Amino acid sequence: MTAEEFLEGQILLIDKPLHWTSFQAVNKLKYALINKLGLPKKFKIGHAGTLDPLATGLLLVCTGKFTKRITELQGQAKEYTGTFHIGATTPSYDLETEINQTFPTEHIDEALIHETVTQFLGEIDQKPPIYSAIKKDGVRLYEHARAGETIEIAFRKTTIHEFEITRIALPEIDFRVVCSKGTYIRSLAFDFGKAMNSGSHLTVLRRTKIGDYDVNEAIDVTAFEDSLEANV
Repeated sequence: MTAEEFLEGQILLIDKPLHWTSFQAVNKLKYALINKLGLPKKFKIGHAGTLDPLATGLLLVCTGKFTKRITELQGQAKEYTGTFHIGATTPSYDLETEINQTFPTEHIDEALIHETVTQFLGEIDQKPPIYSAIKKDGVRLYEHARAGETIEIAFRKTTIHEFEITRIALPEIDFRVVCSKGTYIRSLAFDFGKAMNSGSHLTVLRRTKIGDYDVNEAIDVTAFEDSLEANV
């Protein structure tokens, strides 16, 4: 692909690695395009939907004129797979923080798990995690959390289109979820445990689809850089 094609506009399907921020992934692509294809330093590039550092999977990166499509792409339904750990919670609802509370799990069986799934289908009220980038009073929630401050977080409407349990091996439960923009799977993990009169946190998360775009068609950052080398 030529420099002109990237400037005209492309949608790149990137498989974001574990521990990378979405910003780091975009920056890596940006400087690869600048250094290897000679794109101007101020060319437009951005992603259509953040993935947490502890999540892997599909990141849509738009270049050139296609950056105008970012809002449209962000609004599309997203599919995730991952794992809930039942019987314990963390302040961040995932592995970013240590376990802060444990709960009984003896009463949990397959019937209760599948029955609980039905409570989360359709439009639901969800509270974003305190460890998130949402701003309150001009400050990101995770900054309040790291400062040890208690913040009141408002519920938000979100929609769970599909919610499937794919493996039960307590304390682990694997899942597949299709949801609307703005859904926090970490919050879903926390709320799911609570609904079973226990606790839960997210230990694995992978974004597999955004609209019709599939992670199976995505490329990792290093392979993308190598593909540019081949074009030079």
